[in-house]
Amino acid sequence: MKILCAPTSPYSSKVRMAARHLELDVIEIRVDTNAGPAVLVDNNPLGKIPTLLTDDGLSIFDSVAIMHYFDRLKGKKLYPSKRGKRTEVEILESLCDGICDCLLAIVYERRFRDEEKVHQPWIDRQWKKAVSGLNHLSVHLPKIGKRLHGGHFALAATLGYLDLRFPGQWETDHSELIGWRREFEKKFPAYSQLKPQT
Repeated sequence: MKILCAPTSPYSSKVRMAARHLELDVIEIRVDTNAGPAVLVDNNPLGKIPTLLTDDGLSIFDSVAIMHYFDRLKGKKLYPSKRGKRTEVEILESLCDGICDCLLAIVYERRFRDEEKVHQPWIDRQWKKAVSGLNHLSVHLPKIGKRLHGGHFALAATLGYLDLRFPGQWETDHSELIGWRREFEKKFPAYSQLKPQT
């Protein structure tokens, strides 16, 4: 299998960590979405990452679909089998992805608009949503038990993206999340290699 991805992408990071955790044989192919390479747009009409190319010619996108594919492929080892627990993990993953959506909206607003056209109220609104999500996570920290799950990887990727793009802007008010990340790193030592980074 091949994963079309980018090292800075939190969604790519989540999928790459899950693949490593499940000991899947995957080849990572780094792509620049802005360049719209054929290998990406021919396999994903949205031209987004991550995109998984299976050995039997299937293209799977987005990150959530890939995570659930991995779970089925490895015999339900990425999400809990009990319905209630699975729902909790899926909500956690959704919340983390939603925070990343807000953070990316801020990054793109600053990166792709001329400075005089950057709309600060839009940035403030997205940041408020992201902080609200982080506050919720700080109060409802997901336990790290014997088995890691999809929600853990989503949260770890989110915190890595915050470190990459918003250093010094979130840590003071969310020390609980920093403690959680330390615990996660002990359980998943490959985090330093697979977290979002340039």
